[in-house]
Amino acid sequence: MCWRRWRASAYIDSCLQRIWYNHDMSTTTLVTADELLALPMGMGKRYELVAGELRMMSPAGWRHGGVAAGIGTLLGQYIRTKNLGRCFGAETGFLLERDPDTVRAPDFAFLANEHLPKVEPAEAYWPGSPDLAVEVLSPGDTAGEISEKVEAWLTAGCLAVWVVDPKLKTVTVYQSPTNVQIVTANDILVGDPVVPGFTCGVSEIFR
Repeated sequence: MCWRRWRASAYIDSCLQRIWYNHDMSTTTLVTADELLALPMGMGKRYELVAGELRMMSPAGWRHGGVAAGIGTLLGQYIRTKNLGRCFGAETGFLLERDPDTVRAPDFAFLANEHLPKVEPAEAYWPGSPDLAVEVLSPGDTAGEISEKVEAWLTAGCLAVWVVDPKLKTVTVYQSPTNVQIVTANDILVGDPVVPGFTCGVSEIFR
């Protein structure tokens, strides 16, 4: 490892240590959204915050990134053409809970015009949930982790969560914990009622 890369890695680690040091170590260490924002990005390290617990994530693989770009392009072009609302790309943080803080970052998100505030938020992370959150599965994701993410989005007010599986070439659509539909590669994915009028062949997502 070259000296410059070593210094960058050491700087990130020192920031993490400073967070731990500034908390009361006799109790469970909780990180805030502000502290998460202050962490430098780089060296392949990305983070989410779940009820004050820092979750480190590895960079997405090429297949994950390609699928996320595919569905983001399909949705984004339609939403912009129809002027339905605002799109958010991968790694956009949404502040879902406070005290303790939860910040999640989907692979794609959409918020309809009628739910956009009149004044743009001053916070670095978008306060609250989007209307649609899209999560693309990675090989290391467990069923428990996916269930936790879906529950977090729906509990925070998300109207729909799409879980995209590159391996099985399916999209699981959650509109509630009990209203769940699995759409396969031979089927049509329908955006109603969250993205009105949007349809695409599931196979298009995986090209």
